[in-house]
Amino acid sequence: MSESDVESVERVIPAPPEKIFELLADPARHCEIDGSGTVKSTKGATERLKLGSKFGMHMKMGLPYSMESTVIEFEEGRRIAWQSRPPGFGRHFGGGRIWRYELEPVDGGTRVRESWDISEEVGGSKWLVGLEGSRKRTRESMTKTLETIEECVKA
Repeated sequence: MSESDVESVERVIPAPPEKIFELLADPARHCEIDGSGTVKSTKGATERLKLGSKFGMHMKMGLPYSMESTVIEFEEGRRIAWQSRPPGFGRHFGGGRIWRYELEPVDGGTRVRESWDISEEVGGSKWLVGLEGSRKRTRESMTKTLETIEECVKA
C-alpha cells in the first residue's frame, strides 16, 4: 500500500470507543451513518461483525447496484476494516477498496480515523476512483460519516 492509495479523515467524538465500535460492527446501521448517501440497505445477514464476516449492501449512485464486503481486520473496540467488491463475475473488473476505522481513546472521547484504501482495487477502476474529484468526494463523504457517527452515539 502506498500513501497515495489512502485517504483518511479523523474526528474526536465525545464517546467511549466501545460505543462507537458497536455502531460500526452493526452492518444494519451502515446506511444510517453513510455520509455519501450511496448505502441504501443491508442485503442478507446482519449479525454483529467479526473477523471474516461477510455482509452485503444495496447501493445506489445514479443506478442501483450491490456490494459484498468481508471483514479483513478486527480488533475489538479499536479497529475494523472491510473490503468491498461487486458480487459474482463483476468482482474481477472492479472493487477491492478497503474501508477502515481506527479508534483511539483520547482526552474528551475517542479519535476516530476513517480510511479509504484503494491499494487492492482490481481491474481498470483504480485509476478512475483515484482521480482527485473522486478523492475529494470521498473525503467529504467520510467527514460527513464521522459527523453522523457522533450524532448517533450522542443519542
